[in-house]
Amino acid sequence: MSLASGHTDPVASVVFWVTFLFFSGVLGRYFAQRMQQPGVLGELLMGVIIGNLFYHLGFPMMVVLREGAEVFNIIGDVLTVGESVAKAVYANIAMVPEAQKLTAALQSPEGFDLVRVAYVVDSFSRYGVIFLLFMVGLETSLDEIKNTGKAATRVAILGVVAPIVLGFIVTLIFLPQVSIKTDLFLAATLTATSVGITARVLKEMKKLRTREAKTILGAAMIDDVLGLIILAMVSSMVLTGAVNLVTLGRILFQVIIFFAGSLMIGPWVLKRMVPMLRFLQPWESKLALSFIFVMALAWLATVAGLASIIGAFAAGLIIHDGFFDGHALEGKRDKQIRELVAPLESLLAPLFFILIGIQVKLEAFLDVKVIVISLALTIAAVIGKLLSGLGATKSDDKLVIGIGMLPRGEVGIVFASIGRTLGVLSDSLFSAIILMVIVTTLIAPPWLKWRYQKHVE
Repeated sequence: MSLASGHTDPVASVVFWVTFLFFSGVLGRYFAQRMQQPGVLGELLMGVIIGNLFYHLGFPMMVVLREGAEVFNIIGDVLTVGESVAKAVYANIAMVPEAQKLTAALQSPEGFDLVRVAYVVDSFSRYGVIFLLFMVGLETSLDEIKNTGKAATRVAILGVVAPIVLGFIVTLIFLPQVSIKTDLFLAATLTATSVGITARVLKEMKKLRTREAKTILGAAMIDDVLGLIILAMVSSMVLTGAVNLVTLGRILFQVIIFFAGSLMIGPWVLKRMVPMLRFLQPWESKLALSFIFVMALAWLATVAGLASIIGAFAAGLIIHDGFFDGHALEGKRDKQIRELVAPLESLLAPLFFILIGIQVKLEAFLDVKVIVISLALTIAAVIGKLLSGLGATKSDDKLVIGIGMLPRGEVGIVFASIGRTLGVLSDSLFSAIILMVIVTTLIAPPWLKWRYQKHVE
């Protein structure tokens, strides 16, 4: 039975489960911060706990949510092809026990409500990740990237190339049977770096002004851009179904055109839209235009064959408070875009991380092969980023810089979720990547603090 069963209002179950999942995310963030860990890890781990616990207790909602995009493929087969629910489930779900539970849930009297909740939670979580990447873009200054210097650029390039090479080596050794698309996605996922987590640690330690900190933050910003470009290319190759030099060249051209076009045309559009919204309060015009702009670029990215988060990130790079100069009320402090968008991200992004946690199937780790590949990916992820420190100058502590590049955090989770949605990452590989993200995010802050206290004045 569903916790929300018995209600006649069609949105009752949606309201209940969305609120429950959001509250679970808040609890996870609270416990994580009490243990001085990134809040995103608390949300993710809370999702893992409630997803696996409720699934094994027989809650139909968790049976549906943990299958993610496969449920929507199943419903698509039922509606467009006319297949029975059972046949569609078994065509999309390989594991018989899971297929049996999902069939029973979808064929139950509350099956329609379960699917409706799944669609709403998935949609909200997608909005959440769009706002998350928009915020990352807002915190990434193009001017600062231009002034990061050669050392940060070298660190960033090494921080992308080394994990990709090591990721390919791991897949060739431990996963010789998987497709080249899976190889590409696994390798691309290892390139991620969460600048937010490292920045928080450096701020707490009051080390933001050190040479190493400036190199780390500059490299992490460049890393974000390079990583998302690589993600865009890999995702497009998966969608087109072809992996060759011609396809690679075409996709690279699409990515360059999209970013270049956005960076050139975006400011021109914003300058002309701001005067049109002067009938609104200053904060309303900022919020409205930011929302329209990020959603427009997210949609245009999908039209260009790229992931929506690429457009969201580009929107964050382009828009800034300077476009609204002179639009503030006299004598009042104008709210910044970051302040206005943060509540939306705070409400919706936790649903994304909770949902990702729910989709991690702990039983996958009963297979020794999954544990081995998790360990191998984690080692490759750690070594790959530590090697990036070699790009620093002689006077810098290269290990500090390498450690600072370690956390995958929310960026790594976003990469993994896209891979699962596209169907190139199996449940086992998805769970292995999430474990890698958790480990690299957990070990980086204490390791960075220890190294700074011991070697950097």
